Amino acid sequence: MAEIELHAYEPVLEALRLPRDDPERAVRIEEARATASESPLAIADVGAELAELAADITRTGNRNLASDAIAGALLAEAAAQAAGRLVAINLTEGSSVHESAELARRAHAAREAALS
Repeated sequence: MAEIELHAYEPVLEALRLPRDDPERAVRIEEARATASESPLAIADVGAELAELAADITRTGNRNLASDAIAGALLAEAAAQAAGRLVAINLTEGSSVHESAELARRAHAAREAALS
């Protein structure tokens, strides 16, 4: 995933370098941004899931692991929030933007549950 994310934005930059009067420029930028948003969306999904798992551990797991679970929930939420923001920056509208916002909300709720 990290290797994919490392190079995900390169096609966007290539499309942005096209001359402004190129008839394919707008479509290529839009397609490249959509593709570049796939890996952060996957990261947001994993972040939300990990935050929820960490919150479950704080409630039902070994009490000696609660502080580690809280730290995990905090880090997972940060990853989900950051990745969701990248999706929102790349795409101004659409189902991926809504999905990333929902994943960030889930991660936030899980973090709150872990801290309470």
